[in-house]
Amino acid sequence: MQVIVIEGHSASYADPVSVNAGDPVILTEKADEWDGHTWLWAEGLDGKVGWVPDAIVENRGGRWHANRDYSAAELTCARNEILIVVEETHGWAWCRSAAGDEGWVPLRNLAPYNP
Repeated sequence: MQVIVIEGHSASYADPVSVNAGDPVILTEKADEWDGHTWLWAEGLDGKVGWVPDAIVENRGGRWHANRDYSAAELTCARNEILIVVEETHGWAWCRSAAGDEGWVPLRNLAPYNP
């Protein structure tokens, strides 16, 4: 689905957390609500940190693990830029730009594009 950026977005972190399904994840007590969805502050095996949706982690025997591949990379984009939405979750969309860059953009910054 194509969308148009109605409000530009700048990536919050240069090198955020990225995990593969099954990886252990360290969660802190830090949590945030974004448009009614719960996000957790997480650290991956490589020490990188960032926000992850609560739905991508599960407790296995007292330890937290990722239940799917996930990257917290955000996409810096400008107003009126056209993007392709690959996936949506927790108030954000994983988008691809015309240049091939990918990352998360808040849904509230996007609108359907009808050329």
